[in-house]
Amino acid sequence: MSRTYFGTDGIRGTVGTPPITPDFMLRLGHAVGQVLRQGTARPTVLIGKDTRISGYMLESSLEAGFASAGVDVLLSGPLPTPGVAYLTRALRLDLGVVISASHNGYADNGVKFFSAGGEKLPDEWESQVEAELERPARWVESAKLGKARRLEDARGRYIEFCKSTVPHSLSLRGMKIVVDAAHGAAYHVAPDVFHELGAAVQTIGCTPDGLNINAGVGATAPQALVKAVAEHRADYGIALDGDADRLQLVDAEGRLYNGDELLYVLAMDRRAQQRPVPGVVGTLMTNIAIEQALTRHGVSLVRAKVGDRYVLEELTARGWQLGGESSGHLLALDRHTTGDGIVSALQILQAVRSAGTTLSALLEGVSLYPQTMINVRLRVGSDWQQNAALSDARRGAECELGDNGRVLIRASGTEPVLRVMVEARDAALGRRCAEAMAAAAAAG
Repeated sequence: MSRTYFGTDGIRGTVGTPPITPDFMLRLGHAVGQVLRQGTARPTVLIGKDTRISGYMLESSLEAGFASAGVDVLLSGPLPTPGVAYLTRALRLDLGVVISASHNGYADNGVKFFSAGGEKLPDEWESQVEAELERPARWVESAKLGKARRLEDARGRYIEFCKSTVPHSLSLRGMKIVVDAAHGAAYHVAPDVFHELGAAVQTIGCTPDGLNINAGVGATAPQALVKAVAEHRADYGIALDGDADRLQLVDAEGRLYNGDELLYVLAMDRRAQQRPVPGVVGTLMTNIAIEQALTRHGVSLVRAKVGDRYVLEELTARGWQLGGESSGHLLALDRHTTGDGIVSALQILQAVRSAGTTLSALLEGVSLYPQTMINVRLRVGSDWQQNAALSDARRGAECELGDNGRVLIRASGTEPVLRVMVEARDAALGRRCAEAMAAAAAAG
């Protein structure tokens, strides 16, 4: 279904360039309000945001748009995306709104929405909103305008929720942790969660100024955390992204663990607790070594398209609970309705404590296959799927790799680029295969 404004994760772009402008956000708030009022006479929405300087401007515009449609607004201030999802459900609200561009730099921003149940909304709802945007505004009369107020205890409520996702018996006493909040939405939440569970906490990336979100810190720049863990002689380091739905983790040896490895640990921890794990959902990018390791333990892995919303759709369809992406978006639907970096970190630390060992020991015998990714810019009008030379190169690569690797070729959803990925036990072989296919794609 073609849409003008909504992408795979809400609406996102550069601030000051349509649609990330105050006039569009006012129209968006009004349009969403009109859709909400089709089912509820007097809806209430929660608006949260990350720490970008543009958040103030977009928040005010959305608030005015909602009010003009007769929708009441609660304002949480800076709060992680999963915190907005939780509070929307806990407070029995009609909609959760997050102003954030996730792991992007401060010059970008965006908006995404959560249902009354704290879940991402389907394409059909987004299409309704887009249709409403094309209609003339229908301002309510003054007596029916929406009201706005600040939700003063949003931070504290969310901290308590995060702690409630692990057993009361879990203590992090004796553990030193470095928390990197990417100068983002979790800067005043994540350190307190781990401290209140007993850990000695050091922080980096927890002093936002509106312009430094994700700048050289956080889940997309984990080397800053690796360095800090070494400097503080910490046991673990936890890196979140700007809206805190993504996790990267570092141990005392400086080893960085990605989402694939952490998903495996979550699955094995539940198996150790004698809890059923019929399968987990990864993506097209999930490392084949994780699939093989899960299979050895009788756990199936199903691959969804890249994007946490597609992982969630697959989990929901199958009635499973665990899924995730290599980037660190992890879903544990028995703990939360959406990906949550803090909750995911707590689940990993709980697994480590329960096993009485280290994270590296829990992953003993699991060695990720090296991946080679090459982006090939496509010529206008070219059809890579009809490229005979690329097809031949792919067949040759798959024959060479056999059971010791795999090939993935997919078009980017945001730019005219073909992504050629080879995963192989032999890194040199993988690179050679990838380069051969990329050359064939470029010439086609």
